[in-house]
Amino acid sequence: MLVSAGWATAVIVIPGMVSSSSSPRSLGSYHLSDDFCTTGKPTKLLQTYSVSDTSAPTHHTDRHPALDSMNCSMSLKRTGGNSDSEYASVYMRADLHKAVNPGPELKANKELYRARGYQVTDISGIGEEAYFLYKDDGSDKYHSLYAELDILDGGMTYYINYTASYTEGKGKPPSKDDLRSALQSDAQDAVRAMQK
Repeated sequence: MLVSAGWATAVIVIPGMVSSSSSPRSLGSYHLSDDFCTTGKPTKLLQTYSVSDTSAPTHHTDRHPALDSMNCSMSLKRTGGNSDSEYASVYMRADLHKAVNPGPELKANKELYRARGYQVTDISGIGEEAYFLYKDDGSDKYHSLYAELDILDGGMTYYINYTASYTEGKGKPPSKDDLRSALQSDAQDAVRAMQK
């Protein structure tokens, strides 16, 4: 009983002595920007696509004592394309978690995607953990494509996802490897920009 009481006192007086998987993580030098479409611009993806001239990019930045967040959404058009099968979209989001550790949730999402049939590939060299998701759904000649790259680094989480629909014979989006390369490059650039 005395040991338990002493331990409880230590937890109350010196909470740093005890850590748990839910304890907040360091954010290092990560910070928000007012326009994530500029800060996190997907330069590599925009070598294949251009921003649609009929739908302007949208972005939001939100600040809260427990969570800072910023995102950007772009409608894209295949460079040189002129049919509906040449359109796609990209969405980017970064969260700075100040009250909880986002690690367990990121790992859970990874397993949930795997269970839903997505191809999951671990990516090294970005943050503490990163992975790439890919799925090409469809039957016959109509397809719906989804690709995403997720990053965890301390209390920062970031993801960029790409979606497209296409009809075989009328246009085809980049390959899985090309998408992984583009999203990885753009994710690395965005993460670096958030630390400047």
